[in-house]
Amino acid sequence: MSEDSRSQRERMMAGDWYRPDIELSALSRRAQQLAGQYAETLRTDTAAARAVLEELLGAVGEDTLIRAPLYVDYGMNIRLGARTFVNFGLVALDVAGITIGDDVQIGPNVQLLTPVHPVEPGPRRDKLEAARPIVIGDNVWLGGGAVVCPGVTIGEDTVVGAGSVVTRDLPAHVVAVGNPARPIRAI
Repeated sequence: MSEDSRSQRERMMAGDWYRPDIELSALSRRAQQLAGQYAETLRTDTAAARAVLEELLGAVGEDTLIRAPLYVDYGMNIRLGARTFVNFGLVALDVAGITIGDDVQIGPNVQLLTPVHPVEPGPRRDKLEAARPIVIGDNVWLGGGAVVCPGVTIGEDTVVGAGSVVTRDLPAHVVAVGNPARPIRAI
């Protein structure tokens, strides 16, 4: 397939530079509607809310709970493992895949940000965008207000302190804090 014949969605999914188009805008609107429906339904019927969440996200593990509100770009690129807990206000910009393991704890107002934008002014003015996936291992704890940047992998059993900004991969079994987040001790 030639570069020019691929859709913007195909470019996005491949991690290449793309421009949001009508198809991507429609997918994003659908995700916003489902996220709103999830929040509203969660108030009165958890089983129905779970069904909406399963329609919104790529995968949701058993006994996983997400408190509303939840903000996503597309939803379909997010996969959550079993027994994961997500507190209020998660922002998960899933232009690329976001994979969250089993038994993960995510504090309030955490941001998982996969999009990247050009540094050069011309391409940025042209609205080019790309993304790099985020992977969060099993039994990770992301403290409230933590930010995970594009392309980051966080190893299993790692704790990320509240308000930390994770700009690079973190190994398994550490406590990491700061901006940028750095391991301060082994677990």
